[in-house]
Amino acid sequence: MAVNSRGRRALVLTSVLGLVFGAAACSGGDSGSENNASSADCAPYEQYSGHDGKTVSIYASIRDTEADLLQESWKKFEDCTGIKIDYEGSGEFEAQLQVKVDGGNAPDLAFIPQPGLLKRFADAGKLKAAPDATKASAEANYSKDWLAYSTVNGTFYGAPLGSNVKSFVWYSPKKFQEKGYTVPKTFQELMDLSDKIAAGGEKPWCAGIESGDATGWPATDWIEDLMLRTGGPDVYDKWVTHQIPFNDPAVVKAVDQAGAILKNPKYVNGGYGDVKSIATTSFQEGGLPIQDGKCYLHRQASFYANQWPQGTNVAEDGDVFAFYFPTIDPAQGEPVLAAGEFTVAFADRPEVQAVQNFLATPEYANGRAKLGNWVSGSKGLDVNNVKNPIDKLSVEILQNPKSTLRFDGSDMMPAAVGAGTFWKGMVDWINGKSTQDTLNFIEQSWK
Repeated sequence: MAVNSRGRRALVLTSVLGLVFGAAACSGGDSGSENNASSADCAPYEQYSGHDGKTVSIYASIRDTEADLLQESWKKFEDCTGIKIDYEGSGEFEAQLQVKVDGGNAPDLAFIPQPGLLKRFADAGKLKAAPDATKASAEANYSKDWLAYSTVNGTFYGAPLGSNVKSFVWYSPKKFQEKGYTVPKTFQELMDLSDKIAAGGEKPWCAGIESGDATGWPATDWIEDLMLRTGGPDVYDKWVTHQIPFNDPAVVKAVDQAGAILKNPKYVNGGYGDVKSIATTSFQEGGLPIQDGKCYLHRQASFYANQWPQGTNVAEDGDVFAFYFPTIDPAQGEPVLAAGEFTVAFADRPEVQAVQNFLATPEYANGRAKLGNWVSGSKGLDVNNVKNPIDKLSVEILQNPKSTLRFDGSDMMPAAVGAGTFWKGMVDWINGKSTQDTLNFIEQSWK
């Protein structure tokens, strides 16, 4: 499931960032964008001029501090072009976007974090193909893996916007140093470390999958990460698109591998209780016992950096940090589970295309990165503009040519499965249901 999608959009960031994007607004008086575009500060925006006084609406799931940073990131664009961007963020984005579209009140642009939802609108003929400039910029700055997720039946609909890396294990560098533990480089080393910690009478892992109506999604991320590692990217693709059934032996293998950790009473649930406590522990609180030494490892995405208490030093030599969730078979490269949003259009007015073109550029990605709390898969993003250490590590992983990227599987499946029976099935599985019975249940729902 994508970082900004469904239940996770209730995230409230604990830090307020004070960096300001770019220089002060361009002066221009009554002549608006014409005067602005002639100034040195506004020269980079000349290609988007000619739409002074126009308004472009954007609808997305991004709210609170993140929404404030979004609006700051395009303020200079607004000042210099005269285009007003009317942004709305909603915690019920997926459902309400469908209502808006069906009711003839679609936004001009939307940031859609689910390729499955994007495809649904494309198949219904509701989306506009991306402008040539957007497509050219996307092709120059994103891998084919990224572009495939917003391409439907050969038509490219939108460039990626923000992203996050799911393939992380959080830990405490300080606690590791105290105990003499080293960061595992292989999956076997990860399991050996888990055994070592458990042998000392401590619980190596902690986890939490409770998330209100979206309870269960963190466990689906576990399965997706391990599907990539036990089956490889080709099998993963077949699973996500139902070319193999949900109860295929390859899926059973991945779920059982996850169960070797999550359903092992010697491993979990550090700081909270037994295995079943995972289902009632919120994902926000899932990894917090790491700071108290009640557990040592917590598999969660890059955005979990926002869940640590205020004042926590998130750094390689700090209170907490994260390492890459190791691969099982080095011959398969370095699989990376990721998620993010795609900027798609329901209208093709010139001013709408101007905004869509701008958001696809490296200039936008770098400007947004300077504000903080931002990860992008854009090859044009200078990692030096990314200040947060975990965000910087995420960008380095996304830009690593050895990385084999795959998008969050549940976000690509039909909603009734990916956001329905898959979530529920994982809760039942944690609570004691067998792997085979759980996967049979999910498979029946797909049929």
